[in-house]
Amino acid sequence: MTETASQDHLVLFMPSGKRGRFPTGTTVLEAARSLGVYVESVCGGRATCGRCQIEVQEGNFAKHQIVSANDHISPVGPKERRYAEVRTIPEGRRLSCSAQILGDLVVDVPQDTVVNAQVIRKAATDRTFDRNPAIQLCYVEVDEPDMHKPLGDLDRLNVMLEKDWGWQNILVAQHLLPDVQKILRKGNWGVTAAIHRDLEGSRPNLIALWPGLHNEAYGIACDIGSTTIAMHLVSLLSGRVIASSGASNPQIRFGEDLMSRVSYVMMNPDGREAMTKAVRQAINELTVKVCTEAGVDPNNILDAVFVANPIMHHLFLGIDPTELGQAPFALAVSGAVHTWSREIDLAINHGARVYCLPCIAGHVGADAAGATLSEGPHRQDRMMLLVDVGTNAEIVLGNRDRTVAASSPTGPAFEGAEISCGQRAAPGAIERVRIDAETLEPRFKVIGVEQWSDEDGFAEAAEKVGITGICGSAIIEVVAEMYLSGVISADGVVDGSMAAKSHRILENGRTFSYLLHDGAQKITVTQNDVRAIQLAKAALYAGIKLLMEKLGVETVDTIRFAGAFGSFIDPKYAMVLGLIPDCDLAEVKAVGNAAGTGAMMALLNRDYRREIEDTVKRIEKIETALEPHFQQLFIDAMALPNKVDPFPKLSSVVTLPERKILAEGDGEGGGRRRRRSRE
Repeated sequence: MTETASQDHLVLFMPSGKRGRFPTGTTVLEAARSLGVYVESVCGGRATCGRCQIEVQEGNFAKHQIVSANDHISPVGPKERRYAEVRTIPEGRRLSCSAQILGDLVVDVPQDTVVNAQVIRKAATDRTFDRNPAIQLCYVEVDEPDMHKPLGDLDRLNVMLEKDWGWQNILVAQHLLPDVQKILRKGNWGVTAAIHRDLEGSRPNLIALWPGLHNEAYGIACDIGSTTIAMHLVSLLSGRVIASSGASNPQIRFGEDLMSRVSYVMMNPDGREAMTKAVRQAINELTVKVCTEAGVDPNNILDAVFVANPIMHHLFLGIDPTELGQAPFALAVSGAVHTWSREIDLAINHGARVYCLPCIAGHVGADAAGATLSEGPHRQDRMMLLVDVGTNAEIVLGNRDRTVAASSPTGPAFEGAEISCGQRAAPGAIERVRIDAETLEPRFKVIGVEQWSDEDGFAEAAEKVGITGICGSAIIEVVAEMYLSGVISADGVVDGSMAAKSHRILENGRTFSYLLHDGAQKITVTQNDVRAIQLAKAALYAGIKLLMEKLGVETVDTIRFAGAFGSFIDPKYAMVLGLIPDCDLAEVKAVGNAAGTGAMMALLNRDYRREIEDTVKRIEKIETALEPHFQQLFIDAMALPNKVDPFPKLSSVVTLPERKILAEGDGEGGGRRRRRSRE
């Protein structure tokens, strides 16, 4: 080791774990930047923004061979004292742009280093992500005009951005050119520039400019679903989610499911334009809502990331989705999309950039890519099944060695459509169901009412919201409970002979129904309802099974339910129904809006964008319609839980009924003879 090296001090940054040696007098901010440790700084080291706060950890860190102490860093200097006169620095914090290294250090970079942070109103996720956003705020002080140096105002601004921040060959957004001189003079030649650079090596873009020190930069992460649109407003400077909200997708008025919307485009000359305008308007209204909640100016939103299924993706971008409605289901664009907010009429900063995650296949979209990024089957050794249950279920299966994906047409049954008393999840909808196996009496829970139906106070509370129907999570539970209690057979036939046991079994023409609630609105589960659920769950299970066969696996290690609907599915009943394959129930988890979480990851860190772009290229796409074995898998999956697949792990925690098969005609009304066989 040279004499100079021996005099350098070892500095370890946490939580990143990056370390390096630096000479006495190096600022902590300079050390962090040289190691690639992300420490926010807007003011360029002038100790005016307060974003670059750090904490020194004291003690003997034997593992790292570092003895760290507060006297290994320079005392508080005049810059920090001036800042402290204006704003409070939490005890133990220092400004890394002013604090100099005097000895070995362990430095902690707090995750909440943000000035005047809004309170988090709604948490989108409890996970934290490393930040490496595509947006950086840079404060510079520009030389005033000089007749002896006839360099333009914008050119002198670019000179200072290169000198202070290292930005070279900057591409300036056209809309800024008329305002540069006015902004510079308003700020007395001190301005804050917003620089956007997504891809390493690409030209940086100057997208926004403010007079003086500007300390706010936000982004939105948005999941455009066929039914709902979910949005998170995120601080790009702290990584904090400061507001979240959702709204119905107004395109529903053009068609409940995706194919009906494609049909609308095909049959109406202005159909595409009408749906594009509707979804963009809804996104703008949602943006105003989250900004109002958080007290944020929409003009401070500088970056936006979107995920959506392929048809929503195309309509949002103004692309005709007709080709997605027919084989071979060709996407107009499958890779990531980079564009400007003004090009798609978003009501945010005029220079804001927009990034759409790549789509995986014709019916496995950017939302599935977002969920994959969030849950990371490609990052682990275990075999993970990721499924987003909707009108068109998206399935991803695999691990770090190999990953496959497919879509399966489950239809709208799980969302309440095609069910006689079905409805969307709203106050008054039954959301949980239990059936007593001996008496066949049900107990249920209603959205908007705390108590179960057999608890004191339920009737009074339910009278206020009504009992209006049954939503998707309860549809799964009631059919599974009907199977566990013997009301329906393994092949899904409502057993009419049970009418002798309970008044809940009602004759309904040639078939029977189960009476779930007899009130102002009678709620029954009919034979047709059971069939609709069987068809939907068989389509999903057959798709999953097909992917398992492609990978040569008989079991999965862990299952993740994505999407709003998945958050309310009870894993036990999903497995009893045969919606998903046998698995340790402790390994079956709902992960909420994983697609939205993936969008947020891509918003906060450019590295995640590169990761999912690379991952999507390696995911193998399986088209279920072209697989000859899919039909047999579908037929087997019509049975509860399945005609041929065993469920040993489920059986260890749930007593499955003896398999009862009712032959054709069994369970039918009208006095027809009933035959019964047992397996």
